[in-house]
Amino acid sequence: MFKLTDVISSHNSKTPDYLKLVEFLIEPLLESPKSLSIDCEKTNSSQKVWIRLAIDEVDKGRIYGRGGRNIQAIHTVLITAASTVGQSLYLDIHNISDINIGSQASQKNQLDRKIARQNSHSKRDNTLKIALKAR
Repeated sequence: MFKLTDVISSHNSKTPDYLKLVEFLIEPLLESPKSLSIDCEKTNSSQKVWIRLAIDEVDKGRIYGRGGRNIQAIHTVLITAASTVGQSLYLDIHNISDINIGSQASQKNQLDRKIARQNSHSKRDNTLKIALKAR
């Protein structure tokens, strides 16, 4: 388990450790924390960060919370951490069963195309993109 001070204060770099921060925020909500899959991608040129989460269907309700309160709180913490260092953050949430179907390379290409479409329609950089594949 991580301590909040370990996650937020990274002495070696100016950017927050998004992987540890997401784990710190989401793991207590999960029934099976080992099933959580996190992918973080940063672009240096445009200061954008993409975080992709894959969760079990069982844990979906706990992550979102009543009326989406949990995911909004997690979003607020992540977007605040990103904005303090001048980055914009995008969050995608998927069912882990959808990620495991097919090859990981084709899944990454599909996610990249989806993010590119979302970015082309976006007018503001500091907005959150939450995509849930409900199947």
